[in-house]
Amino acid sequence: MAIDLRSDTVTRPTLAMRDAMATAPVGDDQFGEDPTVQQLQDRIASELGKAAALWLPTGTMANQVVLRALTRPGDDVIVSRESHAVWHEAGAGAANSGVQFTEIGADGVFTPEELAVAIKPRGHILYPPTTLVEIENTHNRTGGIVFPQEQVVGVCDLARARGIATFLDGARLWNAAVASNRTVAELAAPFDVVGVALSKGLGAPGGSMLAGSADVIAGCVRHRRMLGGAMRQVGIFAAAGLHALDHHYARLADDHAHARLIADRLAVVPQVLLDPTRVRTNIVVFKLGEKAPDAATVVARAKAAGVLVVAFGPRTVRAVTHLDVSRDACVQAAEVLAGLIATA
Repeated sequence: MAIDLRSDTVTRPTLAMRDAMATAPVGDDQFGEDPTVQQLQDRIASELGKAAALWLPTGTMANQVVLRALTRPGDDVIVSRESHAVWHEAGAGAANSGVQFTEIGADGVFTPEELAVAIKPRGHILYPPTTLVEIENTHNRTGGIVFPQEQVVGVCDLARARGIATFLDGARLWNAAVASNRTVAELAAPFDVVGVALSKGLGAPGGSMLAGSADVIAGCVRHRRMLGGAMRQVGIFAAAGLHALDHHYARLADDHAHARLIADRLAVVPQVLLDPTRVRTNIVVFKLGEKAPDAATVVARAKAAGVLVVAFGPRTVRAVTHLDVSRDACVQAAEVLAGLIATA
């Protein structure tokens, strides 16, 4: 069997998770009658320190629902460079909500000072008004970096003072919490709305959550319906999420250690451009030097050798650790990748 490092979304439900799903009490969630969904929503709201939460089938839909709830067509949304909202949602922000994005900062983060320069005022004769600021934590394309919490607080304080809403795309917020030794509630506190995924590091087969004020979440229910995300007996997914929170959260530290192991091995290959000290969570993004093969070639050769990774650019490759790959598998994968790059 191949060692699959393409994403932490490739995990399969454990036997214990399958048992929890099979025995979950269910009802029609559109009528608010699925008890397991209600339990999960209450728990997520409590853990994130928000008044209410809502289950959605995917993180991309969660992000799109937030745009519909907090912006109007023609608005400007400020995000970090290479954010998921811009790069990995198939242009949905423009198609669904009619917003434009302004990317700022570098390496997945930005400062309050950079935000202040980028904000476009309401009522300007030319500019679209900035109505939402979005932070991605951890940041996918820059290697799972953790956005410094001090900067988060400064960004959200500035946005609030300027009447701008704030959203945390925390698909991998659990990883950020473990890496920074903070609670998810602490990381979520500065934001108006927070999104988290259950289907990434936690290993559930599906499901993401939004949390925020009761009024905003009530509006999100309608937008979820409009985007096709209102479902029926989704307690089977909610049960998987509850099981993941109980059994897969603490072990995220193992994934982080495995990612650092891979990074340390690759960093000594002269053709690889990678600072392993930047690898703090479960994502390793590395660049290929001039004497290395390109990313497509590395991906193809790795696949032939039983290791699955993805190209993130012409000369950029990503590997992601998760609960379905052991330490030994990561050691093997690192050797395969290092060997095929070094001998190219």
